[in-house]
Amino acid sequence: MSGRTGRGAPNEGVWRRFGTAAGARLANARPLSLRARLSGGLLILLALSCAVVGVVAAVALRGALTDRLDDQLTQATDRLPASLGVGLPARPTGPGHGDTRGQMQGTLGVLLSDGALLDAAVVESGEGSAAGISDADVAALGAVPRDGRAHDVDLSTVGRYRVVSVPGDDDKTLITGLPLEPVDDAVFQLVLVCAVLFGVALAITGLVGVLWIRWSLRPLRQVAAVAAEVTALPLASGTVRLPPLASDTDQRTEVGAVGAALNRMVGHVEQALARRQYSEERLRRFAADASHELRTPLAAIRGYAELSLCDTAPVSPTVLRALRRIEATSTHMSTLVDELLLLARIDAGRPLAREKVDLTLLALEGIEDARAAGPEHHWLLDLPGSPVVLDGDPHRLHQVLANLLANARLHTPSGTRVTVRLQYDEACPGGQSAEAAEAAGATVRLVVADDGPGVRAELQAGLFDRFVRGDASETGAQGGSGLGLSIVAAVVEAHGGAVKMTSRPGATVFTVTLPVDRRFGSQRDDVK
Repeated sequence: MSGRTGRGAPNEGVWRRFGTAAGARLANARPLSLRARLSGGLLILLALSCAVVGVVAAVALRGALTDRLDDQLTQATDRLPASLGVGLPARPTGPGHGDTRGQMQGTLGVLLSDGALLDAAVVESGEGSAAGISDADVAALGAVPRDGRAHDVDLSTVGRYRVVSVPGDDDKTLITGLPLEPVDDAVFQLVLVCAVLFGVALAITGLVGVLWIRWSLRPLRQVAAVAAEVTALPLASGTVRLPPLASDTDQRTEVGAVGAALNRMVGHVEQALARRQYSEERLRRFAADASHELRTPLAAIRGYAELSLCDTAPVSPTVLRALRRIEATSTHMSTLVDELLLLARIDAGRPLAREKVDLTLLALEGIEDARAAGPEHHWLLDLPGSPVVLDGDPHRLHQVLANLLANARLHTPSGTRVTVRLQYDEACPGGQSAEAAEAAGATVRLVVADDGPGVRAELQAGLFDRFVRGDASETGAQGGSGLGLSIVAAVVEAHGGAVKMTSRPGATVFTVTLPVDRRFGSQRDDVK
């Protein structure tokens, strides 16, 4: 038994793998559309109906012809004993095989005695002729019940016959038969005609049905198109212009009910977006106005603090410390106000300057500034052999690099290695000219990487949100306002680019991708 189990195990594994593969193919099969399912279902139902009609017609025709053949067979059975001299005196008509008057052409007459063939004849052209009956045919005829009822028999010599077996004199058996070939031919011709007619009907109905279903589903396709357009819209921010609503809103139809529901939903979405946009604009205007109004008093406070510190009159240490704190706090608040004003103007869609910017030069200047601000870090540059030039706002792009370097300096310990890498994308070889890169529609990658402890996992998802601050306690540095990376993301998006971050202990990488040629604006922003 163990041997049989061992031999059967591979087959079981093959069937299991086959079932798994078949299930995977079915799971990955492309689902059929509603139009295809309706068309297929219509054709299948019509084909089944035609098949049922054809089968019923063929069965009914065969039954009618068989009943008629049985009546003829009964009449032939009544006349055949006289022909073969069984039970009635024979009336010879000459050299034939008995009296064939009144017999149909193809009538079979067989006389058996104890299963042995005594005589057999087939009526042809009004006269009986001997029929060559094989032993197998004799056995088949002998097996027919002698009940006087019609039965079908397949004879190898003369074909399919409808026969009746009745007892005769001296234990003889008289078998009368009529050929089933006319019945089979009539049924076959009916089936052939039905197949042709039903095939043509299926083809015409399928074509017309597909067109009709396609026409009937036009409102549903319009509803789907409206829903697809709505889902493709950037609904997170900004002004959103919703697509035209569905036209079929008749509640008496299923598609109309769906269209009406979709229109109501789109209307609610439009109202919610309008309220959201209004709230955002009010908040943006408030931030811009407040920032603009706070710049002057903050500048005055900082000026008075600096003026007081410059005075040579003796002051107490407490007052001196307070003045220095006022100066530092006003400087920090001025920076925060400027950043808020910049974000508000970028959110409002204020166009940035557009001119040729040498990112290579910006990277060199940024590294020099970072070395001066953080000499305890190791600052490295990885630049291509030729200058990297793109269209953009030089002041804002310098601010992007400065914020990224400041972020790396503030949130990494002393001795951290920070690398600034600049390169064209893979589709644009680094050795080609700026003009060729611009013509090729290339993009530029500005990468700032460090080998510090990394960003905490709970901060990574919303790192570019506003007022998100990292923990600078480990480095001993003073934390920023939490707007630096938000400004990076806003400026990069305003240039038509994208910024992303990946971080793990020992490898934190900020990647800024910018298009070489991007016509995002033609006026210089007046905020510096």
